[in-house]
Amino acid sequence: MQTPFPGMDPYLENSNMWPNVHNSLITALRDELTPRLRPRYYVSIEARTYWDNAGDLLFAGRPDVSVTGRIARETATPYVVAPRADIVPVTLPIPDEITETYLEIRAVGEDRVITVLEILSPTNKRRGRGREMYEEKRDLVLTSRTHLVEIDLLRAGEPMRMNQNGSRSHYRILISRSPKRPRADLYPFNVQQPIPDFDLPLQRGDAEPRVELDRILHELYDRAGYDLRINYKTDPEPPLEGDDAIWMNNLLREAKLR
Repeated sequence: MQTPFPGMDPYLENSNMWPNVHNSLITALRDELTPRLRPRYYVSIEARTYWDNAGDLLFAGRPDVSVTGRIARETATPYVVAPRADIVPVTLPIPDEITETYLEIRAVGEDRVITVLEILSPTNKRRGRGREMYEEKRDLVLTSRTHLVEIDLLRAGEPMRMNQNGSRSHYRILISRSPKRPRADLYPFNVQQPIPDFDLPLQRGDAEPRVELDRILHELYDRAGYDLRINYKTDPEPPLEGDDAIWMNNLLREAKLR
């Protein structure tokens, strides 16, 4: 089944689904680009890992070890702990290990990073270690000869810094070619629009492949069976508002999903 939305499906932004969507889309882009870039370039999936201490962590913690005990019935002794007035129950902020994947396009033979392609995660768009680490990485790329492609398919959170106001759209794609900095190309778009195509920046003189992100995401939606995990009778996370909410309701009714 295809997504009923013409571009980004806002239901894919759900915190329970997004990690799978993010990593699957990174892999789909790698598989799409590799045969088109060879033999001059290869595409590598890279990852950064950090511990996040945010109290409003968007993803549930995943314990690596569970310790259980078994007490023999014949030796177990029941006991009762008397309540104490000076004990207060508290909740501890347990850090969660976060892994974020991204793409690097490297020149064959030189092994030099030509382009970094990032798909933003919720932790990149809210205050905390995730945003700090991403902004540090972003600044390093922007002061180097490496091109940057930054894809933001999340409505929630604070958009990445730029001098002009690029935060008024639901979604955005930023293309920063190293020779043109500080100027960059911004592709803003909203939920009612298809995801725009863009040209992947490479070394000077090489043909830049057109990336049809809308098609790639829609094919992934069908291949991964995301429709089986989505309840279109509920609101997306975060909910749409105003004319967008009315448009979405009509769209889903026409698709017989509401």
